[in-house]
Amino acid sequence: MASEIYSTDTDSGVISVVRRDDDGTHTTIGQITVGNAPRGSVRFTKDGRGYVSNCGGDTISEIDIVNHRETARIKVGAAPRGIGLIPGDQFALVSNSGSNSISIVDLSAREEVRQIAVGRDPRHMGITSDGGTAYVAIWGSHYVAKIDTRALAGDTPDCNFQKVREVSKIWMRDGSHPYSVAIHPAGKHLFVANTQSNLLAVVDLTKETIEAEIDLGSTGARAVTFVPDGSQALVTVENTSEVVVIDAKSLTITDRIEVGNGPRGLALDPLSMTLYISAFARTVKGLEGTFTKQNALTVLDIRHSMKAKAQGAGITSVPVGKGSCSVAVLDLSKVKRHAAS
Repeated sequence: MASEIYSTDTDSGVISVVRRDDDGTHTTIGQITVGNAPRGSVRFTKDGRGYVSNCGGDTISEIDIVNHRETARIKVGAAPRGIGLIPGDQFALVSNSGSNSISIVDLSAREEVRQIAVGRDPRHMGITSDGGTAYVAIWGSHYVAKIDTRALAGDTPDCNFQKVREVSKIWMRDGSHPYSVAIHPAGKHLFVANTQSNLLAVVDLTKETIEAEIDLGSTGARAVTFVPDGSQALVTVENTSEVVVIDAKSLTITDRIEVGNGPRGLALDPLSMTLYISAFARTVKGLEGTFTKQNALTVLDIRHSMKAKAQGAGITSVPVGKGSCSVAVLDLSKVKRHAAS
């Protein structure tokens, strides 16, 4: 079954949609106009709705993935950056970097129901598989907020919004500026990308303390994801234009792959083991090659690239809008509305 890749293009104010067919061919099939300066990955519900933050408009956009169009804008706090969907798909959390808060959004009613105060400039988040906890990178205050979200989770949520609150802080090093987090598939550790520190933090979620730090060799870490079995973590490092590959057991770096300039977001298609990386840089510098094009997603066959040492091996690109900052993969076979349409 084909997949669709959604690129959040900040400077163009659009979401570019790229189709990947079973033969590996990529085609840009459309652009969805959303609000001003969209940021963060599009998040998808099981019935075919997508949601993305509009940092310049203090809203989030609802997207119909069947017809590739915006269907609503929902008012939230100032300068929203990231979104997390609570399992059950009734509620979303939105990090408002300009109002130092997390919005709870009722997706059925299309309205914000509460804001929760957190530290300065919250960014991107991860939500546990049971929906009971959210971890939010608080960029300006150098910690990760643990939010109790049990009242929002499941098919029959409690809906007592006062129960949703910050219950603890997991501190990073001073000046590290945590930008995004990723929960390891086993659920016991949290990987934290710090933009102003060389060190990627690995948090023991039982103890809520940093268990290890991995020296990436540069500042500018932006996003983390994992291969399906959790054996490897993949990290974008914007300043060196690399994806760093980490053995998740030994917590050692096993490879560094040069990709498009200024990589930020990344998303893995587990069916094809293809990695998509948003190249945010507004100008192209450095080595010539197919993977240094401006306004493009870098497409990386990680099974090939992690074995090959030739520069640029297994790497291509797909054109998208300007200032691609984040990317998401949608498996069309798992969307009920799409399968029924």
